[in-house]
Amino acid sequence: MGKDFLELERDHVARSRALHKDGGAPMEAFRGLVKAAGTDGALGHKQKELIALAIGIAIRCEGCIVFHTRACLKLGVTRAELLEMIGVAVEMGGGPSSIYGAEALACYDQMAAAA
Repeated sequence: MGKDFLELERDHVARSRALHKDGGAPMEAFRGLVKAAGTDGALGHKQKELIALAIGIAIRCEGCIVFHTRACLKLGVTRAELLEMIGVAVEMGGGPSSIYGAEALACYDQMAAAA
């Protein structure tokens, strides 16, 4: 069996909550940045989450993939949109991004099936 992305999500969320709870002013500032960056502007929140997930794939960040895949699902990203974004991430990140793009697709499929 492949990775259990739902379990990874639970683990990442729990660790992230602990860090944000005890991380003081730097983590409060980071949360403010996340909120501000995700606000609709010239780009909508959905587009911004697709960009964030593409970057997560390109830099090979498992936690980024889990968090931003969940956000993309909540914002109504379709599997077709996800696959197009993965293509762009692979273009920009090369071979390693194809591995993490496959991870993002598996994560999306697992989360969508559980929803």
